[in-house]
Amino acid sequence: MREGSLDAPVRHPIAWRDEDFYDDAKIDAELRRVFDICHGCRRCFNLCDSFPRLFDLVDATESGEVEGVASSEFKQVVDACTLCDLCFMTKCPYVPPHAFALDFPHLMLRARAAEFRKHGVPFVKKQLTETDRNGRLAAPVAPIANWATRCGNSLTRPVMEKVAGVHRDAHLPAFHGHTFERRARAQKPELNRAAPAFGRKVALYATCFVNYNNPAIGEAMLAVLAKNGVEAEVVYPACCGMPQLEHGDLARVAEKARTIAAELRPWVDKGYDIVSLVPSCSLMMKFEWPLIEPNDDNVKALSRAVFDASEYVVDIAKRQGLAPGLKPVSGGISMHIACHARAQNMGQKAAEMLRLLPETPVKVIERCSGHGGSWGIMKEHFEVALKVGKPVAEQAKTNGSAYVLSECPLARDHIVQGMERLNGGPVTVEPVVHPIQIIARAYA
Repeated sequence: MREGSLDAPVRHPIAWRDEDFYDDAKIDAELRRVFDICHGCRRCFNLCDSFPRLFDLVDATESGEVEGVASSEFKQVVDACTLCDLCFMTKCPYVPPHAFALDFPHLMLRARAAEFRKHGVPFVKKQLTETDRNGRLAAPVAPIANWATRCGNSLTRPVMEKVAGVHRDAHLPAFHGHTFERRARAQKPELNRAAPAFGRKVALYATCFVNYNNPAIGEAMLAVLAKNGVEAEVVYPACCGMPQLEHGDLARVAEKARTIAAELRPWVDKGYDIVSLVPSCSLMMKFEWPLIEPNDDNVKALSRAVFDASEYVVDIAKRQGLAPGLKPVSGGISMHIACHARAQNMGQKAAEMLRLLPETPVKVIERCSGHGGSWGIMKEHFEVALKVGKPVAEQAKTNGSAYVLSECPLARDHIVQGMERLNGGPVTVEPVVHPIQIIARAYA
């Protein structure tokens, strides 16, 4: 049998409503089948900690085979997966339609879903993933919330580590008193009706991170769209469900998919493109939701209308041409291509967008930062997350760019933390985190 397939990778719907999906014996059999193939290949040894853990378990057995590993040991492999999707998208030669039909991330998701069904998620850990509620509660008391969660706070962070399991050194995003939705309603940038892209319309999906934690990203996107004549409305029904996906709560993700898709469908029917500001959310709407709710017409229609933010700007540039006026940005840019951007199989759109800037050097970093959403901030994972992301931090530090960017703002701050570890102290980089902010700045 040949290695790999000549056809593009495909993913099958997630059969989370079937009882067999949660059957322990069938999950164990599939884990052993897949792990045996992975053990014989080992191409993914440097992607994340799941694979080294698996290979160490196998190598420690007397037989040197997966059959010698106790089923109870598999949990550590499952727990180490960040659902970055890079093994499926960039490394594995045995993904469907190959006869081996490996989908390692979705198998890890299946194992987590079975665990969630039996035991749920610990109460405190679950509260950390309630991003909408946390954002609404924190907004009125943002200065106090940010003081309490600030790295280096010797009063609160050790308590948070003990009670919530959040590592005391992990960077946590700040909250803003005025959400992106509220700011967008208060002030809209002037629409350039002479721009080449005039006539396009966008419903800008705010995402929980931009809405509650970093509205400046959304404001930059609105400014760039207005400069290019694109009418934009900010919409935010709810979080996309990525935090719940990480825990295997597929019923909750499906509920969010149905509800949000139903609310966004009228925008699609009116001819609006849906643009998401964070790649994890774009990935959910484009690919994960249709696999979880494959028969929902709203989900299917939405998935065909969604663009990632950088992808959309590049699409304007290719089809109509961007509005003139982009100026060089001094100091150089290190652009980290986030895993969930790579998993959308659309190319390096952020780097492609930044290369539209005149006389601005852009250095690309295309490797996992190690953060993995809420995974990387937990006490049991934080040091591993820094280890996985160390090559990225080393490259960013060596580049010496004024800007270190990522379409995933959490990944960007994690990279800077890694740079500080290597440097033995603070590093000097501009506080801008997302590439769309650079484009907005170049237009200003």
